[in-house]
Amino acid sequence: METFNMLVGEQLKTMDRLLELQSELERCQEIQREVTHFQDEATKLSIQKEVEQTKKELSAIQEIFEKQTEDVIRSYQDPHAKVR
Repeated sequence: METFNMLVGEQLKTMDRLLELQSELERCQEIQREVTHFQDEATKLSIQKEVEQTKKELSAIQEIFEKQTEDVIRSYQDPHAKVR
């Protein structure tokens, strides 16, 4: 059960990061919508770049979270199972 608790703790940390990135993405997308009213191409490109980077980070964190979920389930079902 020690492994299970450790895995759940790690997954909670990942979930916190996932939520932070989702909030950041929403903030960037809101700024992006506001900036489209302006003609400043450099600002638009900067915001678009930040949105794309945040989406990539979010995708990577989601993938980690999914793998952690599999490990948590495996650990719960078989406390002696090896985790990645």
